[in-house]
Formats: sequence, structure tokens, C-alpha cells
Amino acid sequence: MGLSRGADRTWLVALATAMWGTDALWRQPLATSLPSASVVFWEHVIIVVLLAPFLPRALRALRACGWRERVAIIVVGVGSSALATALFTTAFKYGDPVTPLVLQKLQPIFAAVASFALLREKLRGRYFAFAIPALLGAWLLAFKNPLHIEVSQVVPALLALGAAVLWAAGTVLGRFVSRSVPARDVTTLRFAIGLPAASVILLFSGAPVAVGWHNAFGLVLLALIPGLLALWLYYIGLSTTPAARATLAELSFPATAAIVGVFVLGAELSATQWVGFVIVVAMVAALGWHERVSSTKLVTVPETTRL
Repeated sequence: MGLSRGADRTWLVALATAMWGTDALWRQPLATSLPSASVVFWEHVIIVVLLAPFLPRALRALRACGWRERVAIIVVGVGSSALATALFTTAFKYGDPVTPLVLQKLQPIFAAVASFALLREKLRGRYFAFAIPALLGAWLLAFKNPLHIEVSQVVPALLALGAAVLWAAGTVLGRFVSRSVPARDVTTLRFAIGLPAASVILLFSGAPVAVGWHNAFGLVLLALIPGLLALWLYYIGLSTTPAARATLAELSFPATAAIVGVFVLGAELSATQWVGFVIVVAMVAALGWHERVSSTKLVTVPETTRL
């Protein structure tokens, strides 16, 4: 089914991803005082409780799906929701609230590769003229001195990139599932399946379940704003927004993240990190703009796609 011009919700994708950029406001204070597994577990518990009235309908939608859609939503729940969020939260323990957030702008690059591998979408050679500079920008952004790297700097960058890869896979698989499952049901299933996975991570990490009532307010805000509400709006917007325009709209994410990190949380970026930030944003923006205005698309989508 084609996308209607009148129904385009690019603004909604931009609003949702801007809300993701506020993540550090709630996640960094929690990550520095609580184990990552505990934060992710309670984040999922709160969202699942709120979505409980929609769970029966979501489960009926899942049962009506084919086995490919079922596998896809399980991977989204376990990998993209629970494991990726745990990696992302752990990255904040290293004290830099900007790098983990902005490195997520590599997600469209990873999503395109995942689309090629999983959905058989085709990438033209010129695509890598955007991807390679973006990866270089990510390298500059990850380290204050890119020519003198310490092990302590490598770990949070790898954690953030690991989360980006898992979230990219979740985006691709989420788009695959959303063709037959409504956005609300996809959101509900994502967190409902992610909760058992988050429980397993909590169990094996040895992190405590009890986190203290003084952390409750921060956990609720984290679950509601950059979590449930942002993701729900994102799936609604994405369902009627061409991917190229959605990519441009997602630039609200690093802009918000940088503002929050630098001007609210007091983070400092070196000159080379600012250069890396500009390169990452510019390359992802240029890729999205190219796909919107050029008659020769760098990423082509087959009429019928099956895993």
C-alpha cells in the first residue's frame, strides 16, 4: 500500500526522536547510582504495566502473524528492547552523556545494511560515499583524542555502537512486522517480550531488584518520555512517513542530545569531537536528502519483501 501525501507525519517522527534526545536527563543519573540491569528491568516493568490493557489484543495480533513475523518481534523484544537498552545504559556509567547518544545517529547506516541482509533491499555503490565518512565521524566523536586512545574510552563507544546495531535491526524488523501489525500492538509486544529478557539479564548480572523509592520518579520519567511515548509516536509516524524523510526528521535526536549533554549536564567535547559530530550529522542528513530528491535511489526497496 502506498503512502499518502496527506497522511505524511514527518513532524511526528521528528518530535519522537527529539524526545529520545532527552534520554540522558533521566538515564545518566540512574546509571551512575544503579546497576544497568536494574534500570532496564524497571523501565520495562513500568511500561508493561501501563500497556497491560492492550496486551490481549497485541497477543491476538501476534498469533495471527506468520512465523517470520513472530521471530522478528521476538528478536525486537529481546535484542532491540532489553539487550540494547542494557548496553546503552552501561555506556553512561563512563561519565560522558553525549557520545553514547550521538553515536546512535549511525543507526540509519546500520539499518540500511540490515535491510540489505534481512529484507534484500539493494545498496548502490555510492551509498558508501556517505557511510564511510559517517563512520570516520563516529571515530572522531567517540574519543577526545582520536590518535591517543585509552581502553577506558573504547568500552563506552563499543557499548553505544552495539546498542545502535541492535536498534537498527529492531527498526528493520519493526518495519517488517508493522506491515501486518498496528503500531500500538508492535509497541506493546516489544516491551512485553523485552521484560522476560530484561529479567534474565537482571538475574545473571546479580543486580538487585529493589532500587529504592527515591529512584522511582526518575525511572517513571525515563520509561514514559524517551521510552513509551516516544517509541509509540515514532511507530505511528513511521507507518505513514517515507524512510528518506524519516531519516531527515531523526536529526532532531542528536541536536537535542547535544543540547542536553553540553548545556544541561555540563559535558565538554573536544574540537575533534565537535568535528566528528558535524560529520555524522551532515552525512546522515545528506544521505536522507539524496534519497528524497534524487531519481536514482541509493537504497531500493523491492515491491514485496520477505525474510
